[in-house]
Amino acid sequence: MSFYRDLLPVAADYASWRSTWRGDVLAGITVGIVALPLALAFGITTGTGAQSGLLTAIYAGVIAAIFGGSHFQVSGPTGAMTVVLVPIVTKYGVSVLAPLGLVAGALVIFMGVSRCGGLINKVPWPVMEGFTLGIAIVIALQQLPTALATKNLTGTNTLVTAWRTLRFAVQSGTHWSSLAVVILTLAVKFSFPKIRQLLRKNHDGRNFSLLPPIPASFVAIAIASAVVWIAQIKTPIIGTLPRSLYLKHSSSTGNIKFSALAIAAMEIALLAAIESLLSARVADQMAHIHDPLTSYQPNRELFGQGVATIASSLMGGMPATGAIARTSVNVRAQAKSRIAAITHAIFLLVVVLVLNPIISHVPTAALAAILLGTSYRIAKPATLKELLQTTRLDAFTLLITALMVVLIGLIWAILIGTATNFILKKLGKAFVST
Repeated sequence: MSFYRDLLPVAADYASWRSTWRGDVLAGITVGIVALPLALAFGITTGTGAQSGLLTAIYAGVIAAIFGGSHFQVSGPTGAMTVVLVPIVTKYGVSVLAPLGLVAGALVIFMGVSRCGGLINKVPWPVMEGFTLGIAIVIALQQLPTALATKNLTGTNTLVTAWRTLRFAVQSGTHWSSLAVVILTLAVKFSFPKIRQLLRKNHDGRNFSLLPPIPASFVAIAIASAVVWIAQIKTPIIGTLPRSLYLKHSSSTGNIKFSALAIAAMEIALLAAIESLLSARVADQMAHIHDPLTSYQPNRELFGQGVATIASSLMGGMPATGAIARTSVNVRAQAKSRIAAITHAIFLLVVVLVLNPIISHVPTAALAAILLGTSYRIAKPATLKELLQTTRLDAFTLLITALMVVLIGLIWAILIGTATNFILKKLGKAFVST
C-alpha cells in the first residue's frame, strides 16, 4: 500500500514554502506570461478555440502541479499534443475530445499505477531527438492556414494537408496583411532578446538593462496587436472570449468507431506519458537535482498527468502534458517548489476573468508566428547540426524517426525509430566483430 500512497500529494511537497514562496510566485508569473500566447495558439491550432487552450493550461496546470511527481513541471496544451489532436478533430469534430480525454487520462493513470514510469529511460536518445525534430516540423506546417488566413482543409496527413493549403491560398489570393503580421511578430520575437542584450550594461558591478525581463513572445504579441489595432489592418483576430471557466462541448463520440477511439486514446496517452516524463527529467537536469529523495517520481508524474487530462477534458479543455519549454522557463526563473507552477495557472485564471477584452484584439496570425518561432526553437538547428555530425548510425536513426513523425505519426515513429536503432546497433557490432 505504501507504493499507492506515494502517488498522492504529501505535506513535504511544500516543506520549504516559507523561504521560497516569493521567488516561486515571481517564477510562476514569468511562466504564465510565456504560457499565455502558447495556450491561445495551441487551442486555435487544434480547432477547439483559444478559450479551450486557456482552460487546459489552467486546470491541467494546477492539478498536475499538485498531483504530479515533479517539483518544477509546468503542464498544459503542447505542440506535440496538437500534432495528435489536429487530425482527430478534423476527422471527427471537437465533440470527440471529451471522451478521448477521459479514456486517455485513465490510461495514463493506469501506467502510473502499473509502474511504467521508468520505461522512458529505455528510449534511445537519437529517437528522442528525431521525435522532437519531427514535432517541430509538424507544428510549423500546422500554422499555414492561420498564417495565410485561409480555411482549414481536411486531411489526416499533415504534409499533404499543408501542401493543399498552400496551393489553395495561392489560388484564392494571398492574404498579404496576415503575412505582414506574421513577419512583424517573428521579427520582434527574434530581435527583442538581441536588443535587450545590446542595452545591457555593467552598472555598479551588476548586470543592468533598460528593458525588463519580459518574454520575447509576449512583447511580439503586444506589438503586433497594437500595430493591427492602430493601423486598422484587416486580419482575423481572436474575438471575444466568454468569462467562463467551463466550455461546453458535446461529449458524443459521433461517427468514430470504438476501435478508432481506442487507438486514438492510446496514442494520446502514450504521448502524454512520454512528453511529461521527458520534460520532468530535463527539469531535474537543469536544476541539478541528483538526489533520489528530491528528484522527480515518474510513476506519480504519470498519475498526476492522467488526473489533469481528465479534469481538463471535463471542463472543456484538451488532453495535456508536461511542457518542456515552459518547464525550462520555470527552472531558469529560479523556481524552487510546486508553488511556481500553481501560480502560473492562477495567473492565467486572472487573465481569463479580467483581461478578455484585451485578448480579443490579438491577431491570430501573430499566434501562428509565435508557434512558428517555437517550432524553430524546438528543432534547435545548431544542436541538430552537431548531432548529425556524430555517428552515422545515430544520425540515420534521428532522421528516420523525424520522417516517420511527419509521414505516419508520433507513436509509430518512436516504435520504428527504436527498432531502427536496435537493428543498426546490432549490425554495427556484428560488422566490428568480423
